[in-house]
Amino acid sequence: MNNLTFQKTVLCLAVAICFATLSAQNVRAEDPKPISAMSFNIRFGTANDGDNHWKFRKELVVKTIKDFSPDLLGTQETLEFQADYLQDNLPDYSSIGWSRDSNPKRGEQCTIYYKTARFEKVAAGQFWLSETPDKVASKSWDTSLPRIATWIRLKDKLNGGKEFLFLNTHFDHRGKVARKESAKLIAKKFGEFKLPGIITGDFNCAEKSEPYNSIVGLDSVKLFDTYRDIHKKASKSDGTFGGFRGNEGGARIDWVLRSSEFETKSASIDRSNDRKRYPSDHYPVTAVLQFK
Repeated sequence: MNNLTFQKTVLCLAVAICFATLSAQNVRAEDPKPISAMSFNIRFGTANDGDNHWKFRKELVVKTIKDFSPDLLGTQETLEFQADYLQDNLPDYSSIGWSRDSNPKRGEQCTIYYKTARFEKVAAGQFWLSETPDKVASKSWDTSLPRIATWIRLKDKLNGGKEFLFLNTHFDHRGKVARKESAKLIAKKFGEFKLPGIITGDFNCAEKSEPYNSIVGLDSVKLFDTYRDIHKKASKSDGTFGGFRGNEGGARIDWVLRSSEFETKSASIDRSNDRKRYPSDHYPVTAVLQFK
């Protein structure tokens, strides 16, 4: 090998190493970016709660949300004026939500908020937790009120435009059969989207209950409980209904669920308060997820 050929060979090797290094850096730069999610039952703004009425705690609700700064937020027991207040005070977010009743100005929304700069809305909709899910305000089984699930299909700009489903719901507080059938319906509908997904909600039932087992860990759907991903052992202080009193006992009825395409990096029950004044009678629950 003459000197010129040798120099060319060394130069080619140097260029190859440089490209390999840059490629490795690009792979690291393109590692999946975490997605943070919060589920928050904010309590009806018209409830007769005395010192805990919405007008006295609405600013604390906003602060609690901002302190965690979720990429995705699903709220329950959200009346239109509450949804509007949150949207006005969360300028970094866009939102969707519709009443569960035939009168669009009345009734609970399961409102969804998502960070506008990060996500692009592809499609959105709502269905009723009933035997006729496309019928507005429909009820079935032993449900006491119309119940809904609101969903949005999002494109994640920070994760290469990957699309996923975010669904937010609230199960009936009285109907035992309704909760079981609602869980089956959510699992069925979720499976039809054929997308990775995150589900938030107030499910009004405990871990390992029949509805829980009808949606979590099913082979056909593969949805997983983010809190239990991280906190392997159940505790007596896992309760998510504090009743404005800071209680930690009772059932963990508020969940963030994930599909198998995600892994859970962290999960918690947020018991933030302002000198024992709580933003709601439920604690918000949070999770940080990442595409596998």
